[in-house]
Amino acid sequence: MPRSATTEVRNGTKTRKLHATHNDLPQKTREKMIELLNSRLADCSDLASHARMAHWNVKGPQFIGLHKLFQEIYEGLGEQMDELAERCVQLGGTAKGTVRIAAQQSQIEEYPIDCYACEDHVRELCKRMATYAKAMRGSIEETEDAGDMVTSDMFIEFTQQVDKWIWMAEAHIQEHR
Repeated sequence: MPRSATTEVRNGTKTRKLHATHNDLPQKTREKMIELLNSRLADCSDLASHARMAHWNVKGPQFIGLHKLFQEIYEGLGEQMDELAERCVQLGGTAKGTVRIAAQQSQIEEYPIDCYACEDHVRELCKRMATYAKAMRGSIEETEDAGDMVTSDMFIEFTQQVDKWIWMAEAHIQEHR
């Protein structure tokens, strides 16, 4: 029999906190992981919109290479969003993935609207990807401490992917020595 859902009362209204599930992680662990996953979902959703801004607006001699890379990044972040949201639901939670929620909860700095040059887009997007990767690294530690190695493994994989995107983008503006 699945673990039963709990309810909480807010302003006199009962709301479902967790859905019933056979997942054997303790309820407190699942609650903490769901909160963490939704935080990274907000960051990921926001970052994906920034990569799209860069993809649409980049101009300069490296246009085609960066245009394609930025598309790869926002598509990859879309896949990460899906996995983050699905992990929330697997643990009995609700994926909070609207654009408004992302805008309210994201730790990612707003992307400049007046950014056009290749080098500027690389710097701006890399700065934001680094913020996301840092949050992911912190999440890895939290998930391991909580004993949720599945979510930890997912965060490790995502961080590795973001680190690679940073390297690929920065290579467009680095000098060779």
